[in-house]
Amino acid sequence: MKRYIHIAALMLAVSLPSAAQDTYESGRLLGSDLNGTARYVGMGGAMEALGADISTMGTNPAGIGLLRRSVISGSFGLQSQMDAHEFDGLGKTNMSFDQAGFVYSSRISRRSFINVGFNYHKSRNFDQILSAANRVRNTSQNGIAYAKSEIGTVRRGGYSLDYNNQGDLIGYEDAESKYRAQTFSQADYLNVNALMAEDTGDGTALYVTDADEYLFDRAHRGWISDFDFCVSGNHDDRVYWGVSVGIHDVNYKGFSAYSEGLVSQTGEDVGIVDYLDDRRIEGTGIDLKAGIIFRPLEASPFRVGAYVVTPTWYELTTSNDTYLNNDSKYGMYDRMDSGESYDFRYFTPWRFGVSLGHTVGTQLALGATYEFTDYGAAKNRILNGYSDFSGNESSRNDDAMKYNTEASLRGVHTLKLGAELKPLPELSVRAGFNYVSPAYETNAVRDQTLDSPGVAYASTTDYVNWGGTHRYTCGLGYRAGHWNFDLAYQYSQTKGDFHPYQPYAGGVADTGVTSVANKRHQVLLTLGYNF
Repeated sequence: MKRYIHIAALMLAVSLPSAAQDTYESGRLLGSDLNGTARYVGMGGAMEALGADISTMGTNPAGIGLLRRSVISGSFGLQSQMDAHEFDGLGKTNMSFDQAGFVYSSRISRRSFINVGFNYHKSRNFDQILSAANRVRNTSQNGIAYAKSEIGTVRRGGYSLDYNNQGDLIGYEDAESKYRAQTFSQADYLNVNALMAEDTGDGTALYVTDADEYLFDRAHRGWISDFDFCVSGNHDDRVYWGVSVGIHDVNYKGFSAYSEGLVSQTGEDVGIVDYLDDRRIEGTGIDLKAGIIFRPLEASPFRVGAYVVTPTWYELTTSNDTYLNNDSKYGMYDRMDSGESYDFRYFTPWRFGVSLGHTVGTQLALGATYEFTDYGAAKNRILNGYSDFSGNESSRNDDAMKYNTEASLRGVHTLKLGAELKPLPELSVRAGFNYVSPAYETNAVRDQTLDSPGVAYASTTDYVNWGGTHRYTCGLGYRAGHWNFDLAYQYSQTKGDFHPYQPYAGGVADTGVTSVANKRHQVLLTLGYNF
């Protein structure tokens, strides 16, 4: 009879290595949504040279140097995901508080100002439902665990299975070692103990069971909140400069349910295995931004902007509770669970941007921005476990995961185009386009054979190689005295390939790669007051 086992933490089985995350889990923190004031969104975000909008504080802080009056604003709206069904209580349409900030403008001479400001905006809204289903052949999630055990050594991407003192199967570095292999993940632990080990009466046998289909759902929730503190000014109303300090607050939660239909060697259905995973990522980061805008010709309103954003240096904690429910006729246990919590560091890449802006009288404004970020330069950092004289714990690069990140992630290009027309002095009509190139290589893999703590702590095996993002925007603005009322609409679309797990050697296999999409509508309202 199959039994139930609960493992509160894998440390009870064998000590774990210093903590880090893998390329795909950390990759959730890269990039940003197009969000901020309704004017900024309605123009596709192409305001890094035009300036005079509080949202430029988070990209080119020189933009608030063009403000001549103090301003306070707040933005909120609705976001709706197309082609999605409710999962884990998360619906397809959700409200969001997206921006709040102020700028205080102070004249220091007839043509020069010093402006200071603060702005909050939600740079990432994680709310998303991801679903996939497909047939598979000659493969399964527990098949990955079995294939790695057949390799037998961490040097080749596998591990050697043996029992520890508590009677649990653990993947060791090789047949002679008593050190746990970093290639042995939480997902492997659940699979080898619940599904691959069966009491035969005269010992325990290991075997692998193939699947013929899978069903997957995940509810992503949470946000990254950015808090920018900025000072900006101008010289002779021709050169504008600005610097910002950004604080980033991460609050991510993802719950997934993955089911496989298992089959025998003769193709007979033998039951279902479910994997339930609840993961959180929380923490804070800090970055610095600096930018400049200048008018090359004194008599012309044409402007050129440039800016640079340092890496965001994150201090994060991630935790998971993962369950395996075995409703098949194979295996030792009908239920197992595992959980971990650990601290790690993550450094995002540098970001560089250039922009152009031009106005025609007081009726038309045109903007364009190009931005580049090398996602492959992102760094997962392992905490060393000891502190320096100042009490700060030191860290080092996760080299194995670094090579995987460089091979999996690309340099990302962002193009922003926007226009604003004022048919009446108090009325504005806006339109914009925003494109972000693909971040993932088409053949990128969430590699579970790396000798890395990012693999050792992995509790899931799925990943998505997302393609480019297209965003189309429009908006309206109306001014009544000191008040501004702005409304924006945004449609965004990203497509990708969902993989339940990486391909692995051994016969002809089909892992059931499935096309998925993230299509969103957003309606955003900003209320502003100038004084």
